[in-house]
Amino acid sequence: MSRRDHEELRRQLEGWRLATAEIVYHMPDHPGVLQTFVWQHYDLAPHYPVLRRFLDFWVKNIDAKLHSVTVGRTEILTPPRWTHAAGIFQLH
Repeated sequence: MSRRDHEELRRQLEGWRLATAEIVYHMPDHPGVLQTFVWQHYDLAPHYPVLRRFLDFWVKNIDAKLHSVTVGRTEILTPPRWTHAAGIFQLH
């Protein structure tokens, strides 16, 4: 394992998870038009300090006005899961 892999594993054990945010914003030149930006980074729920820093940067430095932010996250370290196949399908 590389040093980076060890660092990522340590952070995951401390509760950091991969967070994905869908950021919807108004286009600066066309305020009636909404645009979507997808942001993804390791962060700590429920306060999301890394995302909050990014959004603070956005508000201070980017002309596009935020409309909404939707956040999802995944548990990186989970027990293995498996299910039985419901069927086998072949395409010809």
